[in-house]
Amino acid sequence: MQTHPTTPAPWTPPRGSDVEIIKVGLYWDVLRAPAELGERALELLGDASGAVIADYGLMYWLIPSGHAQNWRPLQTGIHALGAHGAEVTYVGVPPVDWRGGPRLHWRVPVGPDRYLTDPGRLREALVQSIAAESVEGAAAR
Repeated sequence: MQTHPTTPAPWTPPRGSDVEIIKVGLYWDVLRAPAELGERALELLGDASGAVIADYGLMYWLIPSGHAQNWRPLQTGIHALGAHGAEVTYVGVPPVDWRGGPRLHWRVPVGPDRYLTDPGRLREALVQSIAAESVEGAAAR
């Protein structure tokens, strides 16, 4: 019986108990959003969401490398981080089995079917989340 080795992913989260500091842009870019908007966006994305890192009040989606430089601003608090221009950005990545917060953890873990989020779909979900927050804020006044 012949076996075929599986092709490893281009990047995998750290194993063990230490956070790994990863330079953004090498494997993926990151879209950072406040957790309130992020939770709504996760609901809207459903299974279309890729891996998401959470750290207290922020959520970080892994998006394809190179897409941060084309991201148009949505609102304060939402930032696309990539390896464009002179800025270098690093993100703390939790070990693969850190799945509970509020400290740094995987809100949506990396898996065979969950890695990068489509930036267009993520943008659409965030726009809808911002709109819902505006409506709720106006209703509360």
